[in-house]
Amino acid sequence: MGSVAVSAPQPTEELRPLDSGFIELEDADRHISLGIAAVALLSGVPPSRDEIAHALTRGLLRNARLRQKVRRAPLDLATPVWENDPHFDLAHHIRWTALPEPGDEQALCELVATELGERLDRDHPLWQCIVVEHLAGDRWALIVKAHHSLVDGVSGISLFEHLCDPVPGEAEHRATPEPEGWTPARFLRLARGAVRMPVVVPRSVIGAVRGLAPVAVAAIMPAAGSSLNGPIGQQRRYVVARAPLSDVREICAAFGVTVNDVVLSAVAAAYRDLLVGRQERLTADKLRILVPVSMRTTEAKYTLDNRVSAMLPFLPIDVADPVERLSAIHERMTKHKSRGEARAESSVLALAGRLPFAPVAWTLRLAARFPQRSISALATNVPGPRHELRVCGRKVVELLPAVPIAMRLRTAIAILSYTDHLTFGITGDYDTAPDIGVIADGIRQEIQRLQEHARIRRLPRPDVAGQ
Repeated sequence: MGSVAVSAPQPTEELRPLDSGFIELEDADRHISLGIAAVALLSGVPPSRDEIAHALTRGLLRNARLRQKVRRAPLDLATPVWENDPHFDLAHHIRWTALPEPGDEQALCELVATELGERLDRDHPLWQCIVVEHLAGDRWALIVKAHHSLVDGVSGISLFEHLCDPVPGEAEHRATPEPEGWTPARFLRLARGAVRMPVVVPRSVIGAVRGLAPVAVAAIMPAAGSSLNGPIGQQRRYVVARAPLSDVREICAAFGVTVNDVVLSAVAAAYRDLLVGRQERLTADKLRILVPVSMRTTEAKYTLDNRVSAMLPFLPIDVADPVERLSAIHERMTKHKSRGEARAESSVLALAGRLPFAPVAWTLRLAARFPQRSISALATNVPGPRHELRVCGRKVVELLPAVPIAMRLRTAIAILSYTDHLTFGITGDYDTAPDIGVIADGIRQEIQRLQEHARIRRLPRPDVAGQ
């Protein structure tokens, strides 16, 4: 595997504000690595090196960003840009490894945890593929890892799909960075923006501030003290929980809630179990959670960048009854959505893109070093492929999500749907979260409890009048 020339070079493009923010966040803390991973479990024997190289080359043809690296300006006086790697070599991005006997899930999770702790090389495009052999059950695994500045949850799964075999009958998707050179069209667009800015910006600021005020208050006001929040080390732990998506939809139909409501209710129950096990007091203001919200349009599905906003609800860990807890989650999430918090934060990020980069970068770096105490956990729910995927002709049996931890959050949960499966990938700090298996058990148990309540609710009631 040598250098791969797949298409004409692409022009440089500035990083979006949130993308560059993840670079700043990683630079501010030597203990964190902001790589997001999708872990595919596949049936059969692993493909050859040539087969893997061919599959990745096809992926490179579909998205030019995979051949670009980040170039930063001295003293961060200008926005970082994506630029073509003149020495791109596919071999930099493929690794082979094998699990020790018995090649079980614990061994795989330990490998994923190790990968989450290792930073991607900034001298090259910020992604990597790891082929994992000797997985029990006549299987192998493929770990696709990319930096958070390159992908969010949705675009990360799209990146994995780009490396899979084409689906028969489905149109070929290519995502090419938008040219940002000084073309006449761009000059006219910027000129129009400059003329309208005195009118548009104040109006945008007023609308954004009105919607963002609850988020700002939540981000500044400390929550009740918790062992979930504090300094983290460099090593990670990783565990997995699973649930049939059909069971979750059954719960949704019975109680008139969304899949995300059920997911967050299960997460709340799991953290309740964790804190009870740590002998911590359960209060209504104990656990504020960061819930990313995708702002990505259908047209931008295959564009590699970050297009997310967020909500910061308190999880009702003080509520003991599963049905009451689900109802509380549903009401809170409905309220957060109605206040327009996610749209407001997105507007602020758009405005940040119009400011000089240097003060934005310095502010982000300072904020990253500030010991935030208001948010205690993260849970991100990503809709994955509904159809079966294959890599080099091998069936993808399962797809596991893995996200990093940072900003004093000692745990984080990624939820991913694939065909009829819902998978929870739980990341924890090695030293301060040795009991994250409790979270996995709690999620499984809560979904089972809610399903039992859903079935009872749907049973026909006896005809009292006829008795």
